[in-house]
Amino acid sequence: MTAARLDSARRASAHQKEWFEDLRLRVQTGEPLALVNADAPQEILRAMDIPYVVNQWWASLVGAKRMAERSLDALRRAEYPDDSRQYDAVALGSVDLPAEEAPWGGLPRPGLVIAENSGDAARKVFDLWAESEHTTFFPFERSAAVDAPPRWWELVPHRWEEAFGADRLDLMVAENWELMDFLEDWSGRRFDLDRFGEVMDRVNQQAEWNRRSRDLLATARPMPVSVHDTINSVMLPQWHRGTQWAVDAARTFYEELEAAVAAGRAVWPRERKRLMWIGRGLWFDMDLYRRFEEEYGAVFVWSMYLAIAADGYLRYGSDPMRALAARFTGFTDQLYMPGWAGDWYVKEALTHGVDGVVHLVADDIPGARFTTEALEAAGIPVLEIHASNADPRSSEAASLGSKIEQFLIQRLDA
Repeated sequence: MTAARLDSARRASAHQKEWFEDLRLRVQTGEPLALVNADAPQEILRAMDIPYVVNQWWASLVGAKRMAERSLDALRRAEYPDDSRQYDAVALGSVDLPAEEAPWGGLPRPGLVIAENSGDAARKVFDLWAESEHTTFFPFERSAAVDAPPRWWELVPHRWEEAFGADRLDLMVAENWELMDFLEDWSGRRFDLDRFGEVMDRVNQQAEWNRRSRDLLATARPMPVSVHDTINSVMLPQWHRGTQWAVDAARTFYEELEAAVAAGRAVWPRERKRLMWIGRGLWFDMDLYRRFEEEYGAVFVWSMYLAIAADGYLRYGSDPMRALAARFTGFTDQLYMPGWAGDWYVKEALTHGVDGVVHLVADDIPGARFTTEALEAAGIPVLEIHASNADPRSSEAASLGSKIEQFLIQRLDA
């Protein structure tokens, strides 16, 4: 039976649109709005009921609505770079799009932006937000690890102090409390530690369901649902971490996957080659993930979104603020840094039985070559593409389909 669109993906998309309409109304009536990067500790804002939009989610929506090029052009006209850190910068370029043309009526100008200092270029993007007299930038430091613990994904739920080290955690705990103090002054709202603990508990519940979903798909043959649907089903609730809706959405997603596997559903019944997509979603061309099924029997069975939701967020402990620091201190390490990322991607490739990997590398991804080499050393062929997932103007992005076809024929004998 061929896989149909997941109800959980449809419901998540509908909820996101309703939520954003409500958010715009809240901002119009005077509530504060924050724009936060994915590596920022959003759970603090959740506990304080401060409306926020995740920068990467907005960039993905702009890309999906075919407005990324116009947003980047707006940066160029303002004499800012439009060919660097596009994923970070798309929201900045989109903020002045006409409301009648912008996705979902447009992004209200935030009063606060929060991001990690992951590089000079990224820092400058957020500094530009703060040039507006109505917007403040709260930066977090970026710390780095010298050594990566083996099989970190088994260590970090409970033994995160060993995984990341006290110095790194101490730094982020201090910054988290500093952010809390700032938010109380900025928003006029009070931080309640008990409520924050409840938010953290719900995040763990959501991650537990995501881990069940990832493990189920790892053993399913053939792949019962499309990667496009798994991305929507897991990532939209991810931006609502700490809410009961997000927990329920994660549980519903698992239950729908369980039913699909039991019914023998398949993305493509004649699945012959299983592919892994490493890197951010190609938002301006999500149909790419299903373009190679009929001719080559090639099915994308993995993306980082469900996998990191399964392995990257669980943090148990009696000190919720330190557990939150443990969630974000090593976030970039887990996805990109040598020693951390390579072993994890190999583990995921082997458990999902992939035949080959498409590795999309943006200009801000450190250590990408080490990930490719780790997979090749494990006997898994890799196609490495250097392009921005947020910039459809890239020549590499435009030729991605043909490069994947050549990869399937020449290295996977499809």
